[in-house]
Amino acid sequence: MVKRIKLRTLFIGGCITLFFLVLIGRVFWIQVLDREFWQAYAAEKRAHTSVIKAVRGTIEDRNGKVLASDVPAYTVVVNPQAIAELGIGEEVISGLHELLGKPESELKALVEAKDKDGEYLKNREIRNEGWKIDQELRDKVDEFIEKLKDEHDILETGVGLITEQKRYYPQQTLAAHILGYTDRDGNAIMGLEKYFDKQLKGADGKLLYQSDGKGVKLPNSKDTYQPVVNGSNFKLTIDSTIQYYIEQAMQKAYDEYKPKSITVIAADPSTMEILGLANMPTYNPNEFWNYASDPGVFFNHAIKSRFEPGSTFKIVPLAGAVEENLFDPDATFMSGSIRIKGYGKPLYDQNRSGYGEISFLEGVKRSSNVAFVKLGYEMLGPDRLLQYVDDFGFNDLTGIDLPGEISGRVNPTPNNASENATIAYGHGKVEVTPIQQLTAISAIANGGKLMVPHVVKEITDPNTGKTTVTQPKVVRQVISEESSRETGSYLEQVVADLDHGTGRHAYIEGYRVAGKTGTAIKPDGKGGYDRDKVLSSFLGYAPVNNPKIAVYIVIDEPADAAGGGAAAGPVFKEIVSQSLEYMGVPKVDDSSGDDKKEAQTSPKKTAAALRTTPDLAGKTAAGAREMLLKQGYNFVTVGEGASVISQYPEAGGVLSSGQKIFLLTQQGDQAVVPDLRGQSLRDALEILNLLKVGITVDGEGYVTEQKEEKLNGKTVVTLSLAPLNEYGEDIPVAPAAEKTEEEAPE
Repeated sequence: MVKRIKLRTLFIGGCITLFFLVLIGRVFWIQVLDREFWQAYAAEKRAHTSVIKAVRGTIEDRNGKVLASDVPAYTVVVNPQAIAELGIGEEVISGLHELLGKPESELKALVEAKDKDGEYLKNREIRNEGWKIDQELRDKVDEFIEKLKDEHDILETGVGLITEQKRYYPQQTLAAHILGYTDRDGNAIMGLEKYFDKQLKGADGKLLYQSDGKGVKLPNSKDTYQPVVNGSNFKLTIDSTIQYYIEQAMQKAYDEYKPKSITVIAADPSTMEILGLANMPTYNPNEFWNYASDPGVFFNHAIKSRFEPGSTFKIVPLAGAVEENLFDPDATFMSGSIRIKGYGKPLYDQNRSGYGEISFLEGVKRSSNVAFVKLGYEMLGPDRLLQYVDDFGFNDLTGIDLPGEISGRVNPTPNNASENATIAYGHGKVEVTPIQQLTAISAIANGGKLMVPHVVKEITDPNTGKTTVTQPKVVRQVISEESSRETGSYLEQVVADLDHGTGRHAYIEGYRVAGKTGTAIKPDGKGGYDRDKVLSSFLGYAPVNNPKIAVYIVIDEPADAAGGGAAAGPVFKEIVSQSLEYMGVPKVDDSSGDDKKEAQTSPKKTAAALRTTPDLAGKTAAGAREMLLKQGYNFVTVGEGASVISQYPEAGGVLSSGQKIFLLTQQGDQAVVPDLRGQSLRDALEILNLLKVGITVDGEGYVTEQKEEKLNGKTVVTLSLAPLNEYGEDIPVAPAAEKTEEEAPE
């Protein structure tokens, strides 16, 4: 008996010893051999990360109108388990179908969703119809939820809303091809949203903390905080009002001519700030998913399409011939056709019978191909012509701050007479983009400077308050200032001559307009050309004596192969006439016809009479005032600083008669706002932007009153405006243009 007890005791003791040995071994394995794994596992269970979402930056136009911003959005969710327990599935399906437009069969699948074990799920988002809906629809869903609660006397319905953020474009389709869009997950897809995505989206912040097994934060938690970096805010060069004028005029032409597409770009030629850019057809970035069947609407032809330009390209040989002193407006030639050495066939005018023996100035006005072959191929010669093509930037990117820009191609075969000759009138081995065309005409308008176009005016980092302003950038001086003015005066006759000018449909009563039409017959894809399909365009700027806006319009395949003058000219006229009045540019009284006659008969004299703004930045205030007084300039000094910090208009800009120069002599946060009464809205906005004050505007035309106030420590100026005829002056109304015969393709 004793022996059995001893054996049992020994057995039990051995088992206990073995158990402790195994336990100790296991502890040794976990704490020593497998220590790193379990340490990482514990840290993972205790450590938590809370993400602080960054706010995507806003995009505004040049006057502070919001074009894109983040706004609250709401996603509809359903709880299949709760809905099944309440027995209200049919009511939920029917009600959400009526509100969201989602098919009932798809809603039924969501409301009755189960897991693999046959248990109802607890949370399902309703995509895409109920995903990130707006406030108006959210309110309707809320009303539906309350209705269910009242009818069934319940506290929960199984239907709910999650508050999120989404990108919203309050101006709808306005400037869609500039802005681009982000998808519903916040990913930037195209346009400025894509190009500046890194700066716009910022960086999310993080809070790392420790918790217990139930997820409750530990009192002694060692927190790590990574601050959120909100996205930068962008102010564009775009003027929403001018953009609106552009899109309205395009829509009229699109409805009338039913083309494949229309593209319009407008810029301030003195700075190459893009004032407006649009393509038709267009899209609404708030509803981008509705255009999946027609992806072509997203294509930005302004910077991505390349084509034979036709006669708008004639500005290059004209400017080159003027610069080289080869253009004599009174010299004559025989129009109709021309034979060139090394090519057996003649090259023709658009009117093959010609106009007889005419002057070169008339050849420009009639857009004679023969005239430009003589200017570009015979007088300049192929090498010099191609050098001017390069100098005007047609073989390079313009560098515009939009994604996807392509370059033009002007590459005739060396020693091929016909290819080199036809380049002179924009045909054959020449392809350009709309933005290149606009940049080239702006160089003629601004005194011969090829500049980089841009759409971003300034970028503000909300985290530091630092603002980076885009400065105008000159690529090169293509032609002299005198040659640019002379070239512009000849282009003015293309519009001003209402008998022979191909651009007569763009004539605007009271404003001097320079322009060039183009009607390019499109290639048929088989090595020839299809005369029933043309690309019609107009390229110009105004006013000639003080250019404020340059515009390029291109209409791809208008009905009845309408020419550039007839189809695109009226679009230019509508956009520019409205824009100049909006800018407050005064009309000139040309009823006597003296100015018009002088411009037609003596363009060099007219061009030489214009004045430009001197460069005053960095000069002492006293020195700048003395210089301006001696030279007879009208000016206003803003502030009492010792030196000139900035000026408006910028140096080199052409001044209209009586236009004031504003000199800023203090930092923006110290400056006193000058009396702006009588100034145009555009000039007033530029001056106030120099001072970096807030701006609100009431009305259109000229400033009649101004009021200053402090809001959150910042000066805000309210401008009241009225048209000239309400400010003591009369604005003549331009009569409707008379219908004239449509010009032949150029």
